[in-house]
Amino acid sequence: MTVRDLLQTKQRTIITCTPSTGILTAMELLLNNRISCLPVLNENDELAGIISDKDIFRCVHEDCDGFTGLTVGDIMTTNVIVGLENDDIGYIAGVMTNNRIRHVPIVEDTRLVGLLSTGDIVKTQMT
Repeated sequence: MTVRDLLQTKQRTIITCTPSTGILTAMELLLNNRISCLPVLNENDELAGIISDKDIFRCVHEDCDGFTGLTVGDIMTTNVIVGLENDDIGYIAGVMTNNRIRHVPIVEDTRLVGLLSTGDIVKTQMT
């Protein structure tokens, strides 16, 4: 099975943010949508980074008083591991395992076309 095949079965809209999004707003997006990461898009709608609930949790722990003044751009991961629609699901599973990550943005050139989670990978093994 390819990433493209899996993405065709997903109906969910990808919730994103920008580098200028405040941390509290990012937290609200994560909680309200019951998700654990946000792809970060720049002004040209290109993938600029990714921020996870764990990134925010770590930030709060390190600066309990000052974190509310930070933006997503202050703490997001910019060296993002991405996948392509032609990638095999087994390959993406290996990338997630080897890099200890829970999400892989799927891009075409620099445009975000999907987002796979470990849960998506597990579901493919259940059918």
